[in-house]
Amino acid sequence: MAHFARLDTFGTVTGVEVVSDFFDGRELDYCNHANGSYRQCSYNGKIRKNFPSQGYTYDATRDAFIPPKDYPSWTLNEDTCRWEAPVAYPSDGEAYNWDEETKKWVLVTFD
Repeated sequence: MAHFARLDTFGTVTGVEVVSDFFDGRELDYCNHANGSYRQCSYNGKIRKNFPSQGYTYDATRDAFIPPKDYPSWTLNEDTCRWEAPVAYPSDGEAYNWDEETKKWVLVTFD
């Protein structure tokens, strides 16, 4: 099965449709068939960097789907087209949440 992201006039993904393999690699044909703006996507990220969901945007310059930005301090990784914190996530196996005010990862505690 092929997957196509439906886009609004601003390039925001409004949904993802699973369609016949007949349309695989035939984006323009699917746009005409479905009477809308669509971009093909894939679960494995081989097409357009990331598998989109509602709220992602399609960036035509990068030919990639970009998720919504998590926090104002995060920056876009141009290789992955994903947002990254200014500080790397700790690698100690613990769970952390991002604190935008302090711009630090904060250990999750279960009290």
